[in-house]
Amino acid sequence: MTQELIDDLLAAVPLPALLVDQSERIIAANAEALTLLGQQITGRHFATYLRQPQLIEAIEQSLRIKGPVRTRYLANDGAQDTTFDVSCRYVRGIGAVLGGAVLISFVDVTDMEQAGQMRRDFVANVSHELRTPLTALMGFIETLRGPARNDEKARDRFLEIMEAEASRMNRLVGDLLSLNRVESEERVRPREQLDLRALLESTSASLRPLAQSAGVELTLDAPAEQVIVNGDADQLRQVFTNLLENALKYGASGGRVEIIVSTAERDPALRGPGARVQVRDHGAGIDPVHLPRLTERFYRADNHRSRELGGTGLGLAIVKHIVNRHRGRLRVESELGQGAAFTVILPVEQN
Repeated sequence: MTQELIDDLLAAVPLPALLVDQSERIIAANAEALTLLGQQITGRHFATYLRQPQLIEAIEQSLRIKGPVRTRYLANDGAQDTTFDVSCRYVRGIGAVLGGAVLISFVDVTDMEQAGQMRRDFVANVSHELRTPLTALMGFIETLRGPARNDEKARDRFLEIMEAEASRMNRLVGDLLSLNRVESEERVRPREQLDLRALLESTSASLRPLAQSAGVELTLDAPAEQVIVNGDADQLRQVFTNLLENALKYGASGGRVEIIVSTAERDPALRGPGARVQVRDHGAGIDPVHLPRLTERFYRADNHRSRELGGTGLGLAIVKHIVNRHRGRLRVESELGQGAAFTVILPVEQN
């Protein structure tokens, strides 16, 4: 087989692929392999560039047994660590020495690895979130059956705490079910037309008692005309309820929460007509170091305070998935002592 034919065959492989013959030199590599491993690898001993022991051992074993061997290769694309599933297959009739070579191909499995880690982290987080209230409930039940059996004051105090812990578990289960439902529908774009202004008026009206009890002035600044978007009314109501409740809970010290609605014929985030709904508070703000991770499941900028206020750590993850389903964008801006602004950007239905 000529070198030209070998090069053409490797070029047709849609994965990084190279050939190592019995002399242990790389006799051919396609463009993807050159990008992954280096432009000067052809003609060199494979161990010069493939320096990870498990990969070197796999290639040597495949050359020795003239059979298939699988292993992993770890790299970095400049932005993140990447993981490749590597297949070593012996091919006869190729190479100048002893008439055979090993075809080494690399399959990027980084996304699968990350998904698996996310599942493991999710299970661990859910278990941790449930264990704390369950442990408290079991401890109080044991106390009420024993030392506090006839102590009315202790019983009332414990029952109040047990009710709070049970409510916390109930909110967590509710948010988990909501997150699961939103994720299952994320690829289905909603088609119902609704007036964003009317939705925000209704949502803010339902939260005014909460604002009043927190001593916060809640205002809505929106265009006089209707703002029509394609959306799921219940899900968008959930988005703005979540953002407003967060602003009222964590930004109450500022004394004011504003809902600001604006429209643009060409929003730069959407590259088309869009409406922006900004929920702004003037409270303590969020350290910018936390902003990139706020929408992660169970991530809390202030873990202790969030638990005290009944947060499950899932609210902003739900918001993110709903906004994604509506083909929108979520922007977060904040500085310590300057409050926080959460902006939902949604496509506007054109007349």
